[in-house]
Formats: sequence, structure tokens, C-alpha cells
Amino acid sequence: LPRMDDMREGDVIIGLASSGPHSNGYSLIRKVIEVSGLSWASDAPFAKGMSLAQALLEPTRIYIKTVLPLMKAGLIKGAAHIAGGGLIENPDRAVREGLTAQFDFDAWELPPVFKWLAETGNIERREMQRTFNCGVGFVLYVSPRNVDAVLAALLNAGEDAFVCGQLAAK
Repeated sequence: LPRMDDMREGDVIIGLASSGPHSNGYSLIRKVIEVSGLSWASDAPFAKGMSLAQALLEPTRIYIKTVLPLMKAGLIKGAAHIAGGGLIENPDRAVREGLTAQFDFDAWELPPVFKWLAETGNIERREMQRTFNCGVGFVLYVSPRNVDAVLAALLNAGEDAFVCGQLAAK
């Protein structure tokens, strides 16, 4: 299984798509709904055929079935579920001392739910990244030589997975 001391500068961050906000940022989400003038029962402007409650309370994705075999195979150096602290604080909790997760925030498109929250709530990009997963529910830290194999395995298992950054010196 993964060991933090195997992590190196230049290791690649692979993101796995989230199903929505998961369980984070709901104080801010409630304020955005209040500002929008909508209710939880209103049609979600970003999800056709769903109420705001259905769209915003989509259950948190669990990644164990697709990630555990890769860990057992020794292809993953570390992993982090993106929860409280969003993409700013959460990823570094699973990174070796002296390294930091450096995201390329242009590597994936912000999902409609997060676009709506940002626009409707007038939330700055950095605050969105600090509060929400912004579409990346889970990250894996992988040696550059294993990236293709890990991505192929994840995509074959039905995951929406993508390279979204790298580990850098702090």
C-alpha cells in the first residue's frame, strides 16, 4: 500500500470526478440559494429535470472499488478525498513533508453546479477552490511512469479521471 516517503517532486496528480459538492460547503450553498431567490424545491438551473435539493444533495461518490486494486498493485503513492478545505487545504494532508499539491485548474472544466454557485453567489475562484471540490472528488499521487497505466485502468473501470497537477517542492 502507499507510503508518503515514496512521494517525489514531479509526481503526477490524477483527479477523479466528483458527483457534486459531496458533503462540503453547505453553509455557503444555503447562502447562495437564499441570494438566488430560489428554494430547495425549485428547478435546478444547472441540472435539467432536477430540483435544487436533488442536484445539490447528490450522494458523495465512493472511490474504493476502482482505486483499491491500483493501490494493491503498487501504482499509487498516495490519495486524498477532497472534503473540507477543498482543493486548497485537503490534498496536502496526504502529501509528504516538503511537498505540495500544485493544481492546473485549467486541466478540467468546472462542472455546471459549481459554475452556478460561483456566478450566483459571486464567489471568487480562490474561495471556490478552498471551499469546494470543484469537480475533483478524489486525487491520486502517481509516479510519472505509472500515469498511463493508472489512467487506463480508471477509465476502463468507468471513472472520469484526468491529470490535474503535480507535486512540487514547498
